[in-house]
Amino acid sequence: MKKVLFLTVAACIAGLVLLGCQKSDDSAIRIGLISELTGDIPAVGASCKNAAEMAVKEINDAGGIDIGGKKYKVELFIEDSASKPDQAASAAQKLITQKNVIAIIGPNSSSNAIPASEIAESSKVVLITPWSTNPKTTLDAKTSAPKKYIFRAAFIDPFQGRVVAKFAMDNIKAKKAAVLYDVASDYNKGIAEFFKQTFEEKGGKIVAFESYTTNDKDFSAQLTKIKNAAPDVIFLPNYYNEVPLQVQQAHRLGIKVPFIGSDSWGSQDMIKLCGKDCEGYYFSTHYSAESATPVVKKFIEAYKKAYDGKVPDDVAALTYDSFGLLKQALAGAGKLDRQSVRDAMAKIPNYDGVTGKMQFKEGSGDPIKSAVILQIQDGKFVWFADAQP
Repeated sequence: MKKVLFLTVAACIAGLVLLGCQKSDDSAIRIGLISELTGDIPAVGASCKNAAEMAVKEINDAGGIDIGGKKYKVELFIEDSASKPDQAASAAQKLITQKNVIAIIGPNSSSNAIPASEIAESSKVVLITPWSTNPKTTLDAKTSAPKKYIFRAAFIDPFQGRVVAKFAMDNIKAKKAAVLYDVASDYNKGIAEFFKQTFEEKGGKIVAFESYTTNDKDFSAQLTKIKNAAPDVIFLPNYYNEVPLQVQQAHRLGIKVPFIGSDSWGSQDMIKLCGKDCEGYYFSTHYSAESATPVVKKFIEAYKKAYDGKVPDDVAALTYDSFGLLKQALAGAGKLDRQSVRDAMAKIPNYDGVTGKMQFKEGSGDPIKSAVILQIQDGKFVWFADAQP
């Protein structure tokens, strides 16, 4: 009898893993979150976790999600990637095989999202990354065809690279540009290359294309080469915790040309660490907290109420939108299994979120959406312009 019972239980567990179904008597939707709570970019992880918990609370307070005529509340399982690719992959594996989640939100950085997406794709589990912008995240590494289970809420780097390059030429009137980027990071390296490509295609000249490696602290050699190349602008597609040191070292070397950045600048910690050294500089990102739309206002008010008046950054907004997308897919799935959720997710043509209107084309997990340019003014991120696809 014990042997039969054991075999029955084992068969059920195997079936759950293989089919990706939750137990029929479950009263909750199991969703996984992978965030960078420790490691190099903890501010990113904190924003992601905050927005995720807020989104889940709102869903549950409203009675849950109606799937096939039955209301289900959400149970959130949080894993820390520690900003390490191997740990991000392990977290995805744990959420899928041990926690039996129906879908995963995160990771955020491309270096973490890419390996986690490989695990989710091979396991046929939906993964939505809020903040990863590298094209590789949603593309098969061998065939370059779109992955079937991987989606994102962010725009991708080819678009962002074009936006920043065009801004540098049209608004700053730059004809010569320099770039300093982390060669060991998929995100930094990718967007640096896209910026270079677009700037040169538009007739500009890249006079210095310098690199460093993650956790480097001394950039004097690269910055000296950049200074000698006499650029009109310097592009830093690097994280909020690295840029302040790079800008401060540049200023000590007598570099006076403006710096511009990408969405990795968007944390409030950037302002705290950089201070007046970054005053007046611009960067591209996903949304502006100054937006007057009802969706944005409602989100910001709720976030500030939940987190002691803190203004949500782009990671928080994108995470919230990721849950909104998943909620819509779950409601449209009709039943609670992984394949049905994936099929419903793939059929979402448009989504109006905090970070703007998203349009998904059939067969792609990458949304078509606009970007914004923000300027650092008096210790705040201030809207400067919208940039359309």
